Amino acid sequence: MRMAQSYLIFDFGTREEVAQQAHHKLEGWKRGFRLGEKLAWKFERAEPEKENGGERVRIVVRLDFSDHEKLSHQRWIERLPGEEPFKGAAPRVVRAGDAEHAETEKMYEGLD
Repeated sequence: MRMAQSYLIFDFGTREEVAQQAHHKLEGWKRGFRLGEKLAWKFERAEPEKENGGERVRIVVRLDFSDHEKLSHQRWIERLPGEEPFKGAAPRVVRAGDAEHAETEKMYEGLD
């Protein structure tokens, strides 16, 4: 049985290099901890508001652990926002049951 997914949204603003560092850290954790599909993420890119501004980048991380892995799920929810380079990316957690969960899930599925 699958537990409902949680999402962690990290807004890196126009700091593409920092977002790429976060991407590499996620890749390392996924391989190192053999997380498979339990840890997945997608980039969300938005056009800059001003001509000289860079593209705004967010990483949306999906945690998808089974019911018997609740402790691992909780540990990852707590770990990611506290780690560099995620700390400075205005971390936001959307858990199953949160009002915006369905909207966040739809947004995630629509990303490449």
